[in-house]
Amino acid sequence: MFDIKRLYPAKDLNDALRALADDPESMVIAGGTDVLIRVREGKAAGASLVSIHELPELTGVRMEADGSIVIGACTSFARITADPIIQEFVPYLGEAVDQVGGPQTREAGTIGGNLCNGATSADSAPMLLALNAELTLQSAAGKRVVPVTAFHTGPGRTVRNRDEILTEIRIFPADFQGFGGQYIKYGKRAAMEIATLGCAALVKPATDQRTVADLRLAYGVAAPTPIRCTEAETLAHGEVLTDALLDEIARTAAAHASPRSSWRASREFRLQLITELARRAIRSAWTRAGGVF
Repeated sequence: MFDIKRLYPAKDLNDALRALADDPESMVIAGGTDVLIRVREGKAAGASLVSIHELPELTGVRMEADGSIVIGACTSFARITADPIIQEFVPYLGEAVDQVGGPQTREAGTIGGNLCNGATSADSAPMLLALNAELTLQSAAGKRVVPVTAFHTGPGRTVRNRDEILTEIRIFPADFQGFGGQYIKYGKRAAMEIATLGCAALVKPATDQRTVADLRLAYGVAAPTPIRCTEAETLAHGEVLTDALLDEIARTAAAHASPRSSWRASREFRLQLITELARRAIRSAWTRAGGVF
């Protein structure tokens, strides 16, 4: 049983924004895979919900004239993974969101909901951080653009206000062209599992295919929020990628992370995962980008 006070199915985005503005106790629901769990657990009992499920203007993937990829926030994980634009230009993002939950969750759950839930374990967050994605938030008062690197503020918290809707996620061509990518999720089970740790790596080789032109490294569950490891990234720029450099990058990432102990894993084990997954993810991303050792 779900203790819901009211469910308002919005007709379009403007209708949803009006409903949120009119009811100060209302909250957005899209796929419902996170919100309904909170309602069932009593954390959001008696909720007044505004549904934006499958609104056309918030759903789908498109490439704009400048080469930017724009993902509607209500696009399901399954649809993102199967989308031809994603498969051609950023397949590693499709692979990352294909590790969320099980098939039913991936059909219903949305990438926007995954971000707005604010969980450090969100499988979409590390790769979007590595991609320097920009998020568009809209309310009845107007819209604003927030870099995903500034979106999460703490466990379960983001900069999104209650009456704002995340409408789209934008990835610029400079952040994916020439890059290879890899997301590795560690969990106790192969599926239907919340990440014990998630690691996303993007690597762009220079023309000699041996020197690193750019490296991005991001984690989930390595801190209270998803994080980019910029200190580790800068070590690789302009350097030939070697095993010794990989070890230095991995150690630096662990030194700047702040994982906690939980029933899923100890802090010490997560630190070990941070170093090992960095090596594996960067190696895989490098190979996919055409880099050679």
